[in-house]
Amino acid sequence: MKDIFKCEMTFGGKVMVFGGDFRQILLVVPNGSRRDIVNASITSSYIWSTCKVLTLTKNMRLTVGANTSDIDEIKAFADWLLDLGEGKIGDSDDCEVVIDIPEDLLIKCSEDPMSDLIDFVYPSLLQLYKDKDYFAERALLAPTNEVVQEINEKLLDSFPGDEVEYLSSDSICQTDQGKNEANARLYSPDILNGLKISGLPNHRLVLKVGVPVMLLRNIDQQNGL
Repeated sequence: MKDIFKCEMTFGGKVMVFGGDFRQILLVVPNGSRRDIVNASITSSYIWSTCKVLTLTKNMRLTVGANTSDIDEIKAFADWLLDLGEGKIGDSDDCEVVIDIPEDLLIKCSEDPMSDLIDFVYPSLLQLYKDKDYFAERALLAPTNEVVQEINEKLLDSFPGDEVEYLSSDSICQTDQGKNEANARLYSPDILNGLKISGLPNHRLVLKVGVPVMLLRNIDQQNGL
């Protein structure tokens, strides 16, 4: 940018806007130490001293569509999230912090915490599952794909009706004639069926009538898929 605009100012004197949240996951430095990760952050860059930080102060996502009576409760929750992200909650002890989560955000100890979580997020499921807005207004976040699959299976069992099973193609493409035999031995159907990759459906897909489905690709735009 300096070369293009013949100006020695940062970015050639042009205003650049960066967006991000420092409370989210740090940069990934392969085999890097804590110091390497911190040094890779933009706050450690030589251009950081020329940046002006603008902070958003109102959580629009939490307040959209909320009732007036719930605004105060939502604001208190938003403030708690901000304090958590800024490290203002909990007492530090040898670089470790113990945080007390508010009672209304906790699911108490039970024999089946997963089912209790589903019941909490999706109350009256059998009565409301045909309402499209019911699922659009709530979601469960999970740390791994395995947990997502477990939650999906439990939810699927809750829906009425018969299951329909769909299986993916589990054979090697026949275009590479010379490599077919080697590939067939290397990539057996058991291996192909066991692949679980982010962004790609599992080999076995089980559905029921009325179960919400998220399409990962545009299949037929004219028909809304």
